[in-house]
Amino acid sequence: MKKITWFYMNGCPYCRNGEKAFDEILKEHPEYKAIPISKVDERKEVAFANAHDYYYVPTLYLDEEKAYECSPQDHFDDIKQHFEEVLKKAFE
Repeated sequence: MKKITWFYMNGCPYCRNGEKAFDEILKEHPEYKAIPISKVDERKEVAFANAHDYYYVPTLYLDEEKAYECSPQDHFDDIKQHFEEVLKKAFE
């Protein structure tokens, strides 16, 4: 099982969609609750966030590799699909 590092920012509408998507996915796949996830508020952990290559949030890393970076064009369904893909890969 791989570790997920989840970069987010409070107040971000895309991050709120990520939270909502994550909650829905866990209801559909409760086994994903076993995946180790470290959530990083990029405003509070600036040095750690700056050491990673991303621009938009939410961004998910699998171990040390970027697996998904949200873009301004991503709607809720897009975010949910990408989150689910990352969780599935992490669980394998």
